[in-house]
Amino acid sequence: MTISSFHPTARTLMGPGPSDVNPRILEALSRPTIGHLDPEFVSMMEEVKSMLQYAFQTSNELTLPVSAPGSAGMETCFANLVEPGDKVIVCRNGVFGMRMTENVERCGGEAVTIDDAWGKPVDPDKLRDTLKQHPDAKIVAFVHAETSTGARSDAKTLVEIAHGAGCLTIVDAVTSLGGVELKVDDWNIDAIYSGTQKCLSCVPGLSPVSFSERAIEKIKGRSSKVQSWFLDLNLVMGYWGGGAKRAYHHTAPVNSLYALHEALVLLQEEGLENAWQRHQLNHLALRAGLEAFGMDFVVDEEWRLPQLNSVRIPAGHDDATVRQRLLNEFNLEIGAGLGDLAGKVWRIGLMGYASNRKNVITCLSALEAVGLKADGSAVAAAQAVYDK
Repeated sequence: MTISSFHPTARTLMGPGPSDVNPRILEALSRPTIGHLDPEFVSMMEEVKSMLQYAFQTSNELTLPVSAPGSAGMETCFANLVEPGDKVIVCRNGVFGMRMTENVERCGGEAVTIDDAWGKPVDPDKLRDTLKQHPDAKIVAFVHAETSTGARSDAKTLVEIAHGAGCLTIVDAVTSLGGVELKVDDWNIDAIYSGTQKCLSCVPGLSPVSFSERAIEKIKGRSSKVQSWFLDLNLVMGYWGGGAKRAYHHTAPVNSLYALHEALVLLQEEGLENAWQRHQLNHLALRAGLEAFGMDFVVDEEWRLPQLNSVRIPAGHDDATVRQRLLNEFNLEIGAGLGDLAGKVWRIGLMGYASNRKNVITCLSALEAVGLKADGSAVAAAQAVYDK
């Protein structure tokens, strides 16, 4: 059998990620590959670090992209900060809080879990009560933007509570970075991780992370080795640390880092707050159209992520059938529900480059074409938001 070159169908990606990639980023991927220790590449690495500091709103020196997807960013935070026997409070309100628990246990830590309903934010009062019951806790971990539900939690308040009890914090910002307000320094977050394939609109495969001085002290003061050689920041910083001389650690994904550099240039050109406002505007337009179809949102408006819209599937419509028709007939991808919400909701993403008026109108028109009935015109409802 002779296998020919792979040419994927061009899709409009409006699921929970990856998101559509800006053509400028795709062009950046195609630039000549150079060595990962080449002086030109080292200079570019410094620019990537600087622009990630802007995206995270931090001056943390230890800010870099892990050479693997967001799940590896999660593991980098836990593997470096959690030692055997450490008690970690994990706040769970969806799939990714549950994954945090797995990381704690695999690092030999003791996970104490706080559970909130899927679609609800993490409850600050529950965290306060749990910390009183466990005064020996060392770390509090929570998800800022829960990808499985589209719920945003109050990171600033949760960090304040954790610090008041003498704990470090680990925050999942995989879906929030570049899409909603996130201020690492102002909120005093100790360790945070994200992914490139969501609101940064880059290709999957890299995980931006950032660590405060408090977190670095914890890492340097460990009494045991980090259980992962590849993710051990004491070693990685020999390569990503400042200065021209770099210690070889691993062969960095050179072209993917070109792509991230371009994605961050685009974010810088637009302006971070403008990006947050764009995501919000497109969410409001999409919301108007979805509500015209009679859809209810899973998350209360105050805690709803503009870049990830979880809506309940209208009666009489089959989850998989509608999504398959959208893909086959319109090359449009939306996401299914996970866990308790499987088969009950759709997750419609408006992330990064995919967060635009054309996609909002395309999505609403396609939903109507595959059989959803609106009270009036869903497209007109969305257009009215833009016309304001």
